Amino acid sequence: MTREIVVALRMTAVTLVLTGLAYPLVLTGVAQAVMPARANGSLVRDASGRVVGSELIAQAFTTPRYFQPRPSAAGNGYDATASGGSNLGPTSRKLRDRVTADLERLRRENPEASGPVPAELVTASASGLDPHLSPPAARWQVARVARARGRSVDDVQALLDGETRGRSLGFLGEPTVNVLRLNLALDARFGAAGGRP
Repeated sequence: MTREIVVALRMTAVTLVLTGLAYPLVLTGVAQAVMPARANGSLVRDASGRVVGSELIAQAFTTPRYFQPRPSAAGNGYDATASGGSNLGPTSRKLRDRVTADLERLRRENPEASGPVPAELVTASASGLDPHLSPPAARWQVARVARARGRSVDDVQALLDGETRGRSLGFLGEPTVNVLRLNLALDARFGAAGGRP
């Protein structure tokens, strides 16, 4: 019996060292060597080199001179430690009230926008942290951003077009715009009037 216990303890120790220490260290080393930016969280820096966020996690932008992301149901909003959807269904009064309030706010803040409010501007993603918008949802906000920055719609639209990323490998997924990168590009091109986002 003692022999079996000793063998089991040795196997446990070997497994712990291999899977709990060696394997994670090797993978971390490979990731740091092959793609260090992604391995360290895809951090985004402003023009002065200060870390302002991650291109993988959305942030709240509430002033008119910045593009706004999708709403978030993660924690108190855009909380990476509480990622998740609201789990509110189509019959939920709370969801209906929030969407109605968001629709009213978006229409009030974007009087020049044409067409209906894009659905993704009033619906949270499954994680609550999606940092991307579709080009049409970003385009819907162009007039507001241009007005707030004292620029022409064409200038802001050209910047948006430059920040739009196509499909992966030319056929996977849909074109997207990273809201944080787009807002940093606005500041770089037109100045950060009124301070940081």
